[in-house]
Amino acid sequence: MIYYVEDDDNIRKLALYALRQQGMDAEGFSCDSEFKAAVARRVPDAVLLDIMLPDTDGLEILARLRADRETAQVPIMMLTAKDAELDKVIALDGGADDYLTKPFSLMEFTSRCRALLRRGGMNSQKDSDSVEIAGVALSPSHRRATVEGEELKLTLREFDLLAFLMRKPGIVFSRESLLQSVWGWDFDGGSRTVDVHVQTLRQKLGNHAHLIETVRGVGYRFAEASE
Repeated sequence: MIYYVEDDDNIRKLALYALRQQGMDAEGFSCDSEFKAAVARRVPDAVLLDIMLPDTDGLEILARLRADRETAQVPIMMLTAKDAELDKVIALDGGADDYLTKPFSLMEFTSRCRALLRRGGMNSQKDSDSVEIAGVALSPSHRRATVEGEELKLTLREFDLLAFLMRKPGIVFSRESLLQSVWGWDFDGGSRTVDVHVQTLRQKLGNHAHLIETVRGVGYRFAEASE
């Protein structure tokens, strides 16, 4: 089930119609209060958020969803008329998994939503083998990461990025290859997206931030376990 929060009735109804025509279950809400009540009844598989809403700013809703254990891993895409790079960075830095500006084509919109659902549905399909390096432990099957036993609160993208790097410690990945592998071929964000997520990952890793190494002029790698 996809939840779409959009106060413009025409845009919301058209978007919901397009999603349903493509076989996706979707429900729309005109304000945060309606959306919040729906989430309390059922946690969605994905959320589409407009930034400018009548009662609560979309970025505030995003922050609330990411702070709540029940919705922390739900994939979220921002849909807004704001197209400045700074707005995109703020949204992605805040935990959004994707960003689409208005006006958008319905074909691209539904394609992005399918990708969002695939991203969320990868939980049960990923390799279930746990990984632990230098005090950082990762359990893909449980979507759980810890540092010295303390659980990390990671967004969907942050978890996927950390998992991708940890599965191949010592291997250097360019920003472009990380975008393709973690975000997917249909993501049109720039390499700055990777930098932002690496920065937030390092902040959450705290004293273990140094394990995500920057290879100048190339990209990033996760440090190999020391002998």
